[in-house]
Amino acid sequence: MIKLLLGKFFIKIDNFKNNCIYSVFRKKYNLNKNFRFNGRDIIFYGDGDIVIGDSSYIGELSTIQVVKGNSVKIGKGCQISHNVRVYTSTDIADQDFSLENRLKKSANVIIGDFVWIGANVFINPGVEIGNNSIIGANSVVTKSVEANTIVGGVPARIIKQKSYN
Repeated sequence: MIKLLLGKFFIKIDNFKNNCIYSVFRKKYNLNKNFRFNGRDIIFYGDGDIVIGDSSYIGELSTIQVVKGNSVKIGKGCQISHNVRVYTSTDIADQDFSLENRLKKSANVIIGDFVWIGANVFINPGVEIGNNSIIGANSVVTKSVEANTIVGGVPARIIKQKSYN
C-alpha cells in the first residue's frame, strides 16, 4: 500500500515538474493556446523561434532544438508522436571531428498543417514537410516532403502520394 501511495505521489510531482517546464516554453515561444504537450519530458531549447499552430500536439520524450537566427514552424492540426527530434543545426558529417571548430549546417524547419509524424523520427535542418503528409515511424527526414505524401525509412523516401477524394 505504501509503495502504491509513494508511486502516485511521485507521478504527481513529475507531472507538476513537467507542467512548470511547459509553462516556461509557452512564455518563451509562440505556441497556440490549444497546442498540447502530450506526455512527459518534452524539451524545447535554443534562442531561435518556435511557432506552433492551433490543435497540434507533441508526444513525450520529444525535442525541438532551434538555434538563434532559425525557426521551427509547425502548422495547425499536427500530430507529432513520441521521441521525435527536430533540429535546426547539426554538424556537417564530411569533416574532421577532432577539430575544435567544426562546420555546422543550420536552417529553418517548416512542418505544414495536418501533418502526422510517427514515433522515433529525426527531422534535419532545412526540411519542409508539406500539408497533410505522413512521416512513418523510425524515419530520418533529410529532404523536404511535398504535400499529401507518405514517406518512411532511413533516409526517408516516398512510399506513396495520397490519392483520396
